[in-house]
Amino acid sequence: MPVLPGAEPYRHEGGEVGVLLCHGFTGTPQSLRPWAEFLAARGLTVSLPLLPGHGTRWEDLQVTGWQDWYAEVERELRALRERCTEVFVFGLSMGGALALRLAAKHGDEVRGVVVVNPGNKVHGLAAHALPVARYLVPSTKGIVSDIALEGSEEVGYHRIPLHAAHSLRRFFQRVDGELPQVTQPLLLLHSPQDHVVPPADSARILGRVSSTDVTETLLEQSYHVATLDHDADRIFEESYAFIGRLAPSVGKEGTATGG
Repeated sequence: MPVLPGAEPYRHEGGEVGVLLCHGFTGTPQSLRPWAEFLAARGLTVSLPLLPGHGTRWEDLQVTGWQDWYAEVERELRALRERCTEVFVFGLSMGGALALRLAAKHGDEVRGVVVVNPGNKVHGLAAHALPVARYLVPSTKGIVSDIALEGSEEVGYHRIPLHAAHSLRRFFQRVDGELPQVTQPLLLLHSPQDHVVPPADSARILGRVSSTDVTETLLEQSYHVATLDHDADRIFEESYAFIGRLAPSVGKEGTATGG
């Protein structure tokens, strides 16, 4: 299947500090592309993969599960580790949960974590019906483009395949149990007005990780896909400053390369 325009993966060979960016459920790299390009322009090595089943048609996502999505970002992390001296993991929504699991599982191989509106649970009565409903109904209404900024659109699926949604629910449960293993510095940015992931998910994550270096930032002007919203520049700048604080060579590197 051809990839949707704008949904292509993105990679940039930069300096010795790398960043892996993980997109969300039913979304694509397009939602994080401006963030990735911002970091690349400052001399970082950047990897933004397209997750299996995403970026083509929703039926392709129906036959994948969390193990496929996680395996893809874990492969990318290993590739970055071979290339870079330090690696950071970033994520939006489900991508935030993927980033947190990488941190929990890979310890010192991950220098720091930045998550935007990270998902932790599939909410509502429908979540409890998923184990059965997924055999009766193939899909439900999508969740893309929850963005306050007029004219900003997210490339992704307008239907949610229920088999994949069930797998997502199981994945969130697994990651929730692993959050105490997350010890790396953490920057968590979330929108009080998020129509996809409630603020309770961020609160739960902040309450369960073992990280002692934790920064929480509220994105007052944005909805769920904050990386394409009014607060995008703030996310980009704060995440770059976070890297610079933990990997001081970054600023010098960026100046030397000139992007």
